[in-house]
Amino acid sequence: MIYITSTIRLDEREIQEEFILSSGPGGQNVNKVATAVKLRFQVINSTSLPDDLRKRLIRLAGRRMSEDGTLIID
Repeated sequence: MIYITSTIRLDEREIQEEFILSSGPGGQNVNKVATAVKLRFQVINSTSLPDDLRKRLIRLAGRRMSEDGTLIID
């Protein structure tokens, strides 16, 4: 479990991580090493979030929320 507050916990199995190439300037390892992370969290299907928090997150996510209810953070 990932503890957000004393009353909110996220099941870490609900978060997927993908290591990707980082954009922007870099040193010797630019375009060679996956140094950035893309996180995906299925807000719609999460059993960890209370309904009021889920609705607020969907409203605030903007373009980071996909059509299927997945929050994507690069």
